[in-house]
Amino acid sequence: MQSSDFQDLGTYQSLERVVDKLLSPGGCPWDREQTHHSLKQNLLEECYELMEAIDGGEPKSMAEELGDILVQVVFHIRLAQEEGTFTAADVFTSINEKLIRRHPHVFGGVEAHTAEEVMSNWEDIKRQEKADASRLGEVPKALPALAHSQLVQRRAGLAGFDWDNIEGVWDKLEEELQELREAATDEERELELGDVLFCLVNVGKWLNVQSEESLRRANGRFQSRFTCMEDICKERGVDFTDLSMDEKEALWQEAKARVG
Repeated sequence: MQSSDFQDLGTYQSLERVVDKLLSPGGCPWDREQTHHSLKQNLLEECYELMEAIDGGEPKSMAEELGDILVQVVFHIRLAQEEGTFTAADVFTSINEKLIRRHPHVFGGVEAHTAEEVMSNWEDIKRQEKADASRLGEVPKALPALAHSQLVQRRAGLAGFDWDNIEGVWDKLEEELQELREAATDEERELELGDVLFCLVNVGKWLNVQSEESLRRANGRFQSRFTCMEDICKERGVDFTDLSMDEKEALWQEAKARVG
């Protein structure tokens, strides 16, 4: 099969044919060595690259990164087919059944008029599917810590384990901050800082802010401003490390004005 055999590249089926060629005996040696386990990091990296494309508002990049993720999906399906563990039909059947089952307000007679009602129904249905499982048992441990905390707290909140209003959350945050100030050992400081961060995630939940996304964007702003500060120093022929803290603060404000 030559490149000329791939004329219509705009379909999912053409992607399957390309991957089949890569995994064939005469295909790519690297691709043929991959396993479900070895591809995990690739999938994670591609998801983060898609998030960056979304943040950048770049439709062309989004399309490219979605394609990279689709490659990962097709690879895992093809590897499973070779192993005889599951097929593409199993994947599509599973997700279609789940979407229909967990949206009874769309495909059945249940009523849900708000996003909160939808999420509550979703969690109830999951509980019925896995009656003996903890509500928190399916939270992936590999999630970044903030995202993990956010999901844990959301699921606990859907079960009614949360403050009655945000004032209780603010009070709890003040309490945790005071305990952090009073921590006397490294171990205590680590524990108390964790409690503060956990509480801040709950603040974000009450404010309808995604904590992981909020911190990611803050990191990006800091990096852009710091890089701008370095560029300004180069323009002026000065060494950033030689500046006083007052001069660096003034430079920070100038960078904020330039890059936002």
